Amino acid sequence: MQNILNQTIAFVKATLANAEAGHDWFHIERVYKTAQHINQAEQANELIVALAALLHDIADSKFNGGDEEIGPQKAGDFLTSIGIDPDVINEVKLIIKNLSYKASLGEITYFSKELNVVQDADRLDAIGAIGIARAFTYGGYKNRVLFDPEIEPNLKMNKEEYKNTTAPTINHFYEKLLLLKDLMKTETGKAMAQQRHDFMITYLDQFYEEWEGKK
Repeated sequence: MQNILNQTIAFVKATLANAEAGHDWFHIERVYKTAQHINQAEQANELIVALAALLHDIADSKFNGGDEEIGPQKAGDFLTSIGIDPDVINEVKLIIKNLSYKASLGEITYFSKELNVVQDADRLDAIGAIGIARAFTYGGYKNRVLFDPEIEPNLKMNKEEYKNTTAPTINHFYEKLLLLKDLMKTETGKAMAQQRHDFMITYLDQFYEEWEGKK
């Protein structure tokens, strides 16, 4: 198994060498480590969890013209090239296809313990101190304003609206990040999410005080 993981890590590092900083190898590494931590309690299939965590952002749709099939396909092609069992490949592809927050805004037809583990790990990296940093990194990458008091968060976005939003970065906290705590599937994920969620609330309180020149 370690040889498989080493090959996968090398492939991911090479593929994401020039990726946007919030979706680079270090993001993958954090999700991989967090998934392993969560799986100590969940006891899901270790290989599937590891491969899905490592390959989940190998071709993120938002950097590929919105194409939601390219990620699973690229992951599957790589795993086929190193001789992974087709049943494992299929599970990894299904996890990647159903992992994202925007996927949850559409019809959900796939469920597995492995998906729960990797999804919680990925969502944990979207909240807390690192989640805040990643939100503003991506906002800068897309040249979005930090905050505009005239633009209210859209709390009822459908999948297409979410994919195409150009809202200020602060709105993203209300449209996604602050919602993730209650979407965690594993007990470990829920416990970790609470602390990170509370940190974001504290951050937003400070942000608004500074915005108004009160601190």
